[in-house]
Amino acid sequence: MLPYFGWGMHSGIAMRHAFGSSFNVGWDLATAAVAVWYWTLRGRFPALVRGAAVFEDLRLRQAAEATLRASEERYRGIVETTSEGVLLLDGDGRIGYANSRFAEMLGRPAAGLPGTAVVDLVAEADRQVAERELAAAVEGGTRRLEVGLLRDGGRVMWAQIALTARAGDHGVLAMVADVTEQKNVEAQLRQAQKLDAVGQLAGGVAHDFNNLLTVIDGYAALLMARADEASSRDLTMIREAATRAGALTRQLLAFSQTQATEVRVVNVVGLVTGLEEMLHRLIREDIELVVTTAVPSLPVRADPGQLEQVIVNLAVNARDAMPGGGILTIATDHVDVGPELAAQLGGKPGEYALITVADTGDGMSAEVAARIFEPFFTTKEQGKGTGLGMSTVYGIVSQADGHIRVDSEPGRGTVVEVHLPITTAPAVEIPAQPMPQQLATGTETILFIEDDAAVRMLTERILRTAGYHVLSGADGRQALKIVRGNPDISLLVTDVIMPGMNGRQLADRITAMRPGLPVIFTSAHTRGVLTLNPDDPTVAFLEKPYTATGITQKVRAVLDARAASTPTN
Repeated sequence: MLPYFGWGMHSGIAMRHAFGSSFNVGWDLATAAVAVWYWTLRGRFPALVRGAAVFEDLRLRQAAEATLRASEERYRGIVETTSEGVLLLDGDGRIGYANSRFAEMLGRPAAGLPGTAVVDLVAEADRQVAERELAAAVEGGTRRLEVGLLRDGGRVMWAQIALTARAGDHGVLAMVADVTEQKNVEAQLRQAQKLDAVGQLAGGVAHDFNNLLTVIDGYAALLMARADEASSRDLTMIREAATRAGALTRQLLAFSQTQATEVRVVNVVGLVTGLEEMLHRLIREDIELVVTTAVPSLPVRADPGQLEQVIVNLAVNARDAMPGGGILTIATDHVDVGPELAAQLGGKPGEYALITVADTGDGMSAEVAARIFEPFFTTKEQGKGTGLGMSTVYGIVSQADGHIRVDSEPGRGTVVEVHLPITTAPAVEIPAQPMPQQLATGTETILFIEDDAAVRMLTERILRTAGYHVLSGADGRQALKIVRGNPDISLLVTDVIMPGMNGRQLADRITAMRPGLPVIFTSAHTRGVLTLNPDDPTVAFLEKPYTATGITQKVRAVLDARAASTPTN
């Protein structure tokens, strides 16, 4: 304090620097006075000081509560807008809180969920698992499970649930994700894998089996030409059995998607209405058949014979599901499939022809409906069903780039929806022609290649009987050797599936040597190695098992088409 009281005692240079400003001097004196006043009040009036402290505590508490409310609002917004369902469960597994997303998943009002035992929302088949995992989660840690949850109306939604113990209150936090679409895709994948596995087996069996049927039917037909009446009846029974066996093989190939097809633009409406008379004969008199069409034309690319098989199989199944009679409805319509429905069907958005086959029969449980496309699965009595009908339908629809959906409940009938992509090309109506019952003759030279000796011998005999000159071989190597030594070959007839060199590769090599040579491919299935141009009549396909009249008529048609396309001088 010397600078204030003793200016003469010292020079006071340091102090004059510190207190050289009148403002600084005033500030220091004021703060000193406040300090003296505070400590005087604190000693004499402690209640007043405590009141100030309480006021400060209240202010701090209000600020903390405002911060907490803002935090709660922020986290509530996150919970209510998340894509997953959020549940707070007590120690007994009852819902204390459910966000709006979980209520939407189940199609239930959110206000009605609190107090509900969560296991009551789980499908009966999964309740035991849910109870076990919930009890384990209450003890601590995190548990994950996948169960079916019951939506409003009884439908099942598949959900993945993560259960986490909540500290302090013996409760559980449940995070619920809807995986129904994922489960549907997985089911479609499993079905495709099953069909692919059986299809590979069916394709190999069908190739050899149809060769045998070709031989059986062919020799039976040759014997009938010189058989007496009694023997002719027996031979007719043999041929009918071979025909039924061939139809069974085609079913195997159809659901395995390896059946050879003759794809063209077909008007679904005309095809369905054209089958109406035949369907009346297939179903019983106590079943009313109703056929409706919403639009006059629905052009799709498909094999018309296979598409008819789809409708007939669905109609027969509907008939069998109505033992006491009922109504069978077949309807066609044009639909625009959006992204959501396309995802459910496992396809692409776009315009589709919809074929709906509905019945008022017994219906199916969810377990049966989940297996109806499995090969050889049937609920019919022994001898009344092979289990291939719906598998065949599935294979044909998939082969046409379409999709099929089944909706059924016990006691409420069944609705089957077939979606086929619409094409912009016009449908070409080809009138059905009766199969001729006599050999089509000719004198041209035919190169016939077939690795099965029995089929080769039979076909040689048929073609020679029809007047043709036949050169035959067992494989591609022999075929190339024959071609080099015979310049007058008019037609190549070759099996598709052969060891070493398949029929497609052989035809490419021979037509490179002999440009313009017409070709007929024969096979029970093509394994994807054969694609034909439907606009080229000089390249054709003949499905095995074929008949004597069938192969001679096909040979004659291709040779005539070649002659018509060759310019004359």
